[in-house]
Amino acid sequence: MSRGICLVVEDDGDISDLICLILAEEGFGVRAVHTGSAALEEARRMNLALITLDLGLPDADGLHLARDLRKVSAAPLLILTARATVADELDAMASGSSAYLAKPFRPFELRDVVNRICSPTPDPPFRR
Repeated sequence: MSRGICLVVEDDGDISDLICLILAEEGFGVRAVHTGSAALEEARRMNLALITLDLGLPDADGLHLARDLRKVSAAPLLILTARATVADELDAMASGSSAYLAKPFRPFELRDVVNRICSPTPDPPFRR
Protein backbone atom coordinates (compact mmCIF):
# COMPACT_ATOMS: atom_id res chain seq x y z
CA MET A 1 0.00 0.00 0.00
CA SER A 2 1.34 3.43 -0.94
CA ARG A 3 2.00 5.94 1.80
CA GLY A 4 1.41 8.77 -0.66
CA ILE A 5 3.66 10.92 -2.80
CA CYS A 6 6.92 12.40 -1.55
CA LEU A 7 8.46 15.38 -3.30
CA VAL A 8 12.26 15.23 -3.17
CA VAL A 9 13.86 18.65 -3.74
CA GLU A 10 17.58 18.06 -4.26
CA ASP A 11 19.98 19.44 -6.88
CA ASP A 12 22.61 16.69 -6.55
CA GLY A 13 21.53 13.78 -8.75
CA ASP A 14 23.30 11.06 -6.73
CA ILE A 15 21.83 12.22 -3.44
CA SER A 16 18.41 12.63 -5.04
CA ASP A 17 18.58 9.06 -6.38
CA LEU A 18 19.53 7.72 -2.92
CA ILE A 19 16.71 9.60 -1.18
CA CYS A 20 14.21 8.42 -3.81
CA LEU A 21 15.35 4.80 -3.43
CA ILE A 22 15.03 4.87 0.37
CA LEU A 23 11.61 6.53 0.26
CA ALA A 24 10.34 4.11 -2.38
CA GLU A 25 11.46 1.24 -0.15
CA GLU A 26 9.45 2.86 2.66
CA GLY A 27 6.33 2.73 0.51
CA PHE A 28 6.18 6.23 -0.96
CA GLY A 29 5.63 7.21 -4.54
CA VAL A 30 8.42 9.67 -5.30
CA ARG A 31 8.72 12.75 -7.52
CA ALA A 32 12.16 14.42 -7.66
CA VAL A 33 12.84 18.00 -8.72
CA HIS A 34 16.09 19.94 -8.75
CA THR A 35 15.05 23.57 -8.35
CA GLY A 36 12.99 25.68 -6.00
CA SER A 37 10.67 26.87 -8.75
CA ALA A 38 9.88 23.28 -9.77
CA ALA A 39 9.29 22.38 -6.11
CA LEU A 40 6.69 25.12 -5.69
CA GLU A 41 4.98 24.15 -8.91
CA GLU A 42 4.75 20.48 -7.89
CA ALA A 43 3.66 21.29 -4.32
CA ARG A 44 0.81 23.43 -5.66
CA ARG A 45 -0.25 20.73 -8.12
CA MET A 46 0.04 17.58 -6.00
CA ASN A 47 -1.42 16.32 -2.75
CA LEU A 48 1.83 15.41 -1.01
CA ALA A 49 2.46 13.12 1.95
CA LEU A 50 6.04 14.38 2.51
CA ILE A 51 8.52 16.93 1.18
CA THR A 52 12.29 16.60 1.56
CA LEU A 53 14.21 19.81 0.91
CA ASP A 54 17.88 20.59 0.42
CA LEU A 55 18.64 24.14 1.56
CA GLY A 56 21.41 24.69 -1.02
CA LEU A 57 19.52 24.96 -4.30
CA PRO A 58 20.84 26.80 -7.37
CA ASP A 59 17.80 29.05 -7.83
CA ALA A 60 16.37 29.57 -4.35
CA ASP A 61 17.27 30.18 -0.73
CA GLY A 62 16.14 27.00 0.99
CA LEU A 63 14.75 28.73 4.08
CA HIS A 64 12.61 31.08 2.00
CA LEU A 65 11.50 28.14 -0.11
CA ALA A 66 10.53 26.21 3.03
CA ARG A 67 8.28 29.11 4.06
CA ASP A 68 6.75 29.26 0.58
CA LEU A 69 6.16 25.49 0.55
CA ARG A 70 4.41 25.80 3.92
CA LYS A 71 1.96 28.23 2.30
CA VAL A 72 0.91 25.70 -0.37
CA SER A 73 1.28 22.32 1.38
CA ALA A 74 0.58 20.92 4.81
CA ALA A 75 2.80 17.87 4.16
CA PRO A 76 5.56 17.19 6.69
CA LEU A 77 8.71 18.99 5.56
CA LEU A 78 12.09 17.33 6.14
CA ILE A 79 15.15 19.50 5.66
CA LEU A 80 18.13 17.47 4.36
CA THR A 81 21.19 19.70 4.18
CA ALA A 82 24.94 19.99 4.57
CA ARG A 83 24.36 23.03 6.80
CA ALA A 84 24.97 21.39 10.15
CA THR A 85 25.14 24.10 12.80
CA VAL A 86 22.62 24.50 15.60
CA ALA A 87 21.71 27.93 14.20
CA ASP A 88 20.95 26.37 10.81
CA GLU A 89 18.72 23.77 12.45
CA LEU A 90 16.88 26.42 14.46
CA ASP A 91 16.39 28.55 11.34
CA ALA A 92 15.03 25.52 9.47
CA MET A 93 12.59 24.69 12.25
CA ALA A 94 11.47 28.33 12.39
CA SER A 95 10.79 28.22 8.64
CA GLY A 96 8.19 25.51 9.13
CA SER A 97 10.11 22.27 8.79
CA SER A 98 8.96 19.18 10.65
CA ALA A 99 12.46 17.72 11.02
CA TYR A 100 16.09 18.37 10.14
CA LEU A 101 18.75 15.90 9.04
CA ALA A 102 22.33 16.89 8.28
CA LYS A 103 24.27 15.41 5.36
CA PRO A 104 25.94 13.07 5.14
CA PHE A 105 23.25 10.90 6.66
CA ARG A 106 22.90 7.14 6.91
CA PRO A 107 19.93 5.47 5.24
CA PHE A 108 18.56 4.24 8.57
CA GLU A 109 18.58 7.82 9.88
CA LEU A 110 16.45 8.98 6.96
CA ARG A 111 14.06 6.06 7.45
CA ASP A 112 13.72 6.77 11.17
CA VAL A 113 12.99 10.47 10.70
CA VAL A 114 10.52 9.86 7.87
CA ASN A 115 8.67 7.20 9.84
CA ARG A 116 8.51 9.50 12.86
CA ILE A 117 7.13 12.55 11.03
CA CYS A 118 4.84 10.59 8.72
CA SER A 119 3.30 8.26 11.24
CA PRO A 120 -0.36 8.73 12.03
CA THR A 121 -0.93 10.58 15.27
CA PRO A 122 -2.18 8.37 18.07
CA ASP A 123 -5.78 8.65 19.16
CA PRO A 124 -6.31 11.04 22.04
CA PRO A 125 -6.80 9.41 25.42
CA PHE A 126 -10.35 8.45 26.40
CA ARG A 127 -12.08 11.10 28.53
CA ARG A 128 -15.38 10.93 30.38
